[in-house]
Amino acid sequence: MKRKASSSLLRPLLQRLMAPLLVIVAATGALGLASAQWLTDRTFDHWLLDAAQALARQVQFEAGSAQLQLGDDARAILAYDVVDRIYFGVVQGGRHVAGQPGIPAQGMRSTQHSGGSTYDAAYDSRRVRVAAVSVANPGGEPATVLVAETTFKRDGARHDLQWMLLPLTLLVLTAALAIVLALRRTLLPLQAIAQRWNALSQASLQAISLDDVPRELLPFATALNDLLARIAQMLARERRFSANAAHQIRTPLAGLQLGLSRAAEAADLASARAVIAELQATTQRSARLLQQLLVLGRLDPEAAHDLDHEPTDLVALAHDVGATEIDAALARQIDLELVAPAQPVRIAAQPDLLGEALANLVDNALRYTPAGGKVMISVEAEPPVLRVDDSGPGIAPNEREAVQERFVRGQHGRLHAQGSGLGLAIVREIADLHGAALVIGSSPLGGAQVALRFARQPPTLDDRPAASARRGNLSGSTKP
Repeated sequence: MKRKASSSLLRPLLQRLMAPLLVIVAATGALGLASAQWLTDRTFDHWLLDAAQALARQVQFEAGSAQLQLGDDARAILAYDVVDRIYFGVVQGGRHVAGQPGIPAQGMRSTQHSGGSTYDAAYDSRRVRVAAVSVANPGGEPATVLVAETTFKRDGARHDLQWMLLPLTLLVLTAALAIVLALRRTLLPLQAIAQRWNALSQASLQAISLDDVPRELLPFATALNDLLARIAQMLARERRFSANAAHQIRTPLAGLQLGLSRAAEAADLASARAVIAELQATTQRSARLLQQLLVLGRLDPEAAHDLDHEPTDLVALAHDVGATEIDAALARQIDLELVAPAQPVRIAAQPDLLGEALANLVDNALRYTPAGGKVMISVEAEPPVLRVDDSGPGIAPNEREAVQERFVRGQHGRLHAQGSGLGLAIVREIADLHGAALVIGSSPLGGAQVALRFARQPPTLDDRPAASARRGNLSGSTKP
C-alpha cells in the first residue's frame, strides 16, 4: 500500500506566524499612505489658506459691492510659483468681482478650517486644490475669496513620503527570513531527539536522557520514554510468559508420552486401563492448563480502557459459576455453598472475564480442600464483593503476594501435583482490568479467603436494599 505523504510541521508554523505579520504590514502600509495624504494636505492647505486670507484682507466694500485693492506687483507675486500655477478670484452673490473667473466654489474632500475651507476641484483642465475664505460685508452680502493651486508639489511630497515605506517592506522580508531560519533552528532539537531514539531505542527500547531536552519538549520526550518503557515491559512479560508456558506444557506432554509408552507395554488389559485412566487425568490437567494460558494470552493490561463493560449481576454470576462446579464438588465430597443477597448486585463489568476469575477461585478452593470440607461463595452489595472461602490448608501470609504472580505456587500448592500456578495470576489481571482489588486472607472456615472488591457503584432504579439474604447449598441441600 502506498504510504501517504507526511505533512510538514514547518508550513503551518510559518502560516500562523506570517499571516499576522502580513496583516500588520498591510495595516501599517495603509496607515502610512493615509498619514502621507493627511500630512501633505495639512501642510499645503495651510499655505494655501494663508494666501487666501492675505488676499481677503485686500477686499474693500463700496456701496455694498466688493472691490479688490491689489496692485500689479502684488498680483504677480501671488501668481508666481516655480512648480504649480496659482489662480485667484473674488465672487459676491454668484457674481465675479475680480481675478480669474470660473473658479469652483465647492468640490470634493472638503476640509473645514478656522479661517475658511479647502477642497479638491478642477479648473482650466487641471486638478487644483481650492481655499475659500468668506469676507464679511457689514452693509450687505458677503464676498468670497477663492485661491486655487495645482497639485504638483503636494503630489511630489506625498510620493516622497510613500517611498519611506520601502524600508518597511525590506524590514518585513528580513523578518520573514528570520522567522523561517528561527523555526528551522527551533525544530532541530526535535530532529536530534528522533536521531537519538533511532540510535538508542529502536533495537533496545532504551529511554533517552532528558537532561538536555528543551523544557517545551519535555512532555513529548517523557511520553515517548514512557511508551518505550511500557513496550519493553510488555515484551518482557510476553517473553516470560512464553518461556513459562513452554515449560508448563512440556511437563504434561512428557507425561502423556511416557503414559502411552507404558500403555503400549502393558501386560494385560487391566494394566492398560489403569494407565489410560492416568492419561485421562493428565489430559484434563493439560486442557485446563491450555485454557488458562489462552485466558492469560488475551488479558492485556494496556487494553483496560477498551474493555466493553456491561451491567452484570454478581449474584447471578456466582450462581452460574457455582452450578458449573457442582460435579467437581460432589466428586471430591466437598460442600459447595452460595451466600448472596436476595436482590441483584449489579456492576459494570465484562461478564465472561469475571466468570473466568470466579471459576478460577472456586477451582483452586476445590483442589486444595480435603474431602468432607467446605467451600463457600459469597456476594456482598455495599461495596460489591465476590468472595470464596474454603476449609483447606490456607495460604501463608508471607506467600499471599507472591502467589498472585504467574506460575508461582505456595508451599501447599507445590505439594499438590495438579496445580499450575496460573489461577490467582489470572484473577489478579482480571481484577486489574475491572479496577477491583484482589485480597487474600484467612477464612473463618479455617482455610484461605480470596475476595474481589469492586469500586462502589452508582445506584440505579433496580438496585434496592436486600430484604433478606439467600443462602443455599449448591451441591443439593438447602440450609436455613
